[in-house]
Amino acid sequence: MGITVQNITGNTAMVIWPKMASCADSFYSVMYRPNWNSVLSTYSRKSFQKEERVPASRSSFVVENLTPLTTYIVCVTCQSANPSGDQCRVFNTLERDPASASNTKKELALGIWLTSSILLLIIAAILLYGCLHLLCRRRRERLQGPNGTSPEQDHGKARTKSTPYGLEELGRQSQLMQDTEGKQSGGIQLATIIENPSVCKEPVVLTPKSQERVPTAGQCSAIN
Repeated sequence: MGITVQNITGNTAMVIWPKMASCADSFYSVMYRPNWNSVLSTYSRKSFQKEERVPASRSSFVVENLTPLTTYIVCVTCQSANPSGDQCRVFNTLERDPASASNTKKELALGIWLTSSILLLIIAAILLYGCLHLLCRRRRERLQGPNGTSPEQDHGKARTKSTPYGLEELGRQSQLMQDTEGKQSGGIQLATIIENPSVCKEPVVLTPKSQERVPTAGQCSAIN
């Protein structure tokens, strides 16, 4: 048939064949596979891994997804018939294309960058949550005070505790004022008796708080 293989790269190859009159109303079958066991392999259709159907109006086909640095065998027949030796060609793919290699590297770098970015975002979110939780906890402890109560509660307890002491202190001050008033009144009465002895007609009875004895009527007459 005069099959030729052109534009061979690491991943693609163009297969060209002359048109056959028997396939004018049918299609062409392009079959290819790696030629690893060229001695033992046959030309049966079952031994080929890939088979593509090409319209009869075309006389070329680009084989894709090949492995670099690999030997392939390609055959072209009419209407999926079993190929013969003159309908096949053997070719070798080249090294990987620099463009495809750069694209692969870019895709790999992009995947690594996306993965690292997602991990960094997750770590940052965890750290931010921990910091906010710690700040809220410290603020709550500061508001509650050392004994686990709030300043308003502590102030209320202090006011409640200080109330009995305040009442007791107030009672003491009132008692002291009463004692002072009693002593002053007793002193005024004694001074009155000394200046006017004639007024001692009746015994003067002082309050027990003064704790002082007053002369009786007989003693007043003795003074007279």
